[in-house]
Amino acid sequence: MAHISLTTLLVRDYDEAIAFYVDALGFELREDTPRGDGNRWVVVAPRGATESGLLLARPTRAEQQARIGDQTGGRVGHFLVTEDFAADHRRMTAAGVVFLEEPRHEPYGTVAVFQDLYGNRWDLLQPAG
Repeated sequence: MAHISLTTLLVRDYDEAIAFYVDALGFELREDTPRGDGNRWVVVAPRGATESGLLLARPTRAEQQARIGDQTGGRVGHFLVTEDFAADHRRMTAAGVVFLEEPRHEPYGTVAVFQDLYGNRWDLLQPAG
C-alpha cells in the first residue's frame, strides 16, 4: 500500500463546505460529481497535493449528523502543512478562519490550532528546518 488517498469529513452542506475549503483555506476542488438522490462525490485538496484529499460527505444517518464538527472528540484531527506559516496564517485570518490560539514555536515547528466552519480542529504547521 502506497498512501492514503482520501479521508472523509462529514459536512452539513456541500456548497458551504466547498466555499470554506477553497476560498478560506486555499484548497482546490478536485471533483464534484452528482451521485443521485442529492448526494455528491466532492473532493478537495491543498493546491499541489498529489496523494491525498478530503472527501466532503453529507451524513446519511442521525449518528453521522451528530458527528459533524466533532469527528475526533475535540482533538486536532487534521494537519495542514505549509512552507510559509506567516503568509498562510495572515491569508487565512483575513478570510475569516478562526484560530484558537496564537502561533507558537515548538521544537518540531511553528503551529497554531484553527477550526473549520463546523468546529473540527486543525493544526496549521510549518515544520522546523
